[in-house]
Amino acid sequence: MKRKVFLITGRTIDQGTSLETKTLESYFESACLCEMNEKLMKELGIQDGDAIKVMTEYGEVVVRAKRNDDNPQDVIFIPMGLWANLVIEPHTSGTGMPGYKGVDATVERTEEKPKSMMEILREYGGGDVK
Repeated sequence: MKRKVFLITGRTIDQGTSLETKTLESYFESACLCEMNEKLMKELGIQDGDAIKVMTEYGEVVVRAKRNDDNPQDVIFIPMGLWANLVIEPHTSGTGMPGYKGVDATVERTEEKPKSMMEILREYGGGDVK
């Protein structure tokens, strides 16, 4: 089942403290996730840790679900970072900042596995990334 939602992004404490070690598992665990409330998770048959696909007109990404009941029913949150960058509005309209808030999205449970930072960099032309 797919569900239309609004995507927002922002910094989190965990993601922010992992910025210096982006290639480590701790950064992956803190940035490759999508927070949503329990009601939305139940509606979609999603549990904490399940792989979910987030799709927007700008791209798609597979991340892990994380329950956060502070999120409104129709809002999902992905921490700023590589995974969020795959689905946000890339145009800056002269501000220098992409559209990190209020992006129309669709979310669904998936059997796909989230990609690591290195896998994404290789896929999008990161060259010979080790």
